[in-house]
Amino acid sequence: MSVSAEMIAEVQPLIPALRRYARAMLRHRDDADDLAQDVPERALAHWRSRRGATSQRAWLFTILHNLALDRLRRRPRRGPEAAIDSVPEQWLAVPAEQERAIAQHDLLAQLALLPEDRARCFCALAWRISAAEATAVLGAPLGMVMSRLSRARERLRRQLEEGVVQPTH
Repeated sequence: MSVSAEMIAEVQPLIPALRRYARAMLRHRDDADDLAQDVPERALAHWRSRRGATSQRAWLFTILHNLALDRLRRRPRRGPEAAIDSVPEQWLAVPAEQERAIAQHDLLAQLALLPEDRARCFCALAWRISAAEATAVLGAPLGMVMSRLSRARERLRRQLEEGVVQPTH
């Protein structure tokens, strides 16, 4: 009798009991069924190295037990499981952060090329400080702050369109 035929003859009658034990350990039907299918695969891979003194039943249940413990340890790291239909689409399609980071870096590099007074106006208003607050922070009249902001925006737009690069230090 071949190894696989011998193994099938000994393992097949135990599959329902293995499945019940897996369900008791994992408390999730689909995971338990998957685990019960993994046991014969693992047993076949190690069939020749099994201990003769140990009963085949105990050996198979030990394999199942150890695989179940591994899965239980991994669960917290994997996060919650949910049916794909119940998950909001925005959770499945998260935009890449690399492009945003590159755009921010480019904007900061271009901002560094602006004259200091214009850069300060731009930054003050970019941080959502009101124009009235910006006049107090920058110590300049409202008209000057708005004028500098307008010139800063225009120059940034031109620099970004032209691909002006910040000189290296």
